[in-house]
Amino acid sequence: MYIILQLFDFILHIDERLAVFLADYGIWIYGILFLIICVETGLVVMPFLPGDSLLFAVGALAAFTGELNPALLIALLFVAAVLGDTLNYHIGKYIGPKVFGKNYRLINKDYLFKTQAFF
Repeated sequence: MYIILQLFDFILHIDERLAVFLADYGIWIYGILFLIICVETGLVVMPFLPGDSLLFAVGALAAFTGELNPALLIALLFVAAVLGDTLNYHIGKYIGPKVFGKNYRLINKDYLFKTQAFF
């Protein structure tokens, strides 16, 4: 429960936390941001990470402090999002048929086949 409260506190005060991260980790902030965006985009179980609000907060921090390179941030976070999306695609491609091949009460096979035919 404590971890969930800490996560909510981080999300609600993301601007303050980013300034602390920047002061504590310096250049490593680029790697941390890359990892957060890649995981938030790519891992199916991590959509609750604050990706969109993080992007706005990082942009504001880069604009007001001048300690982050905006061009590098744009390129780095773009690559992180694309890699995360590619990772998510491959997870679905290889694990999806194994999961949906079994009979579950929550998954209607007819709806699954209609969705596959549509896309």
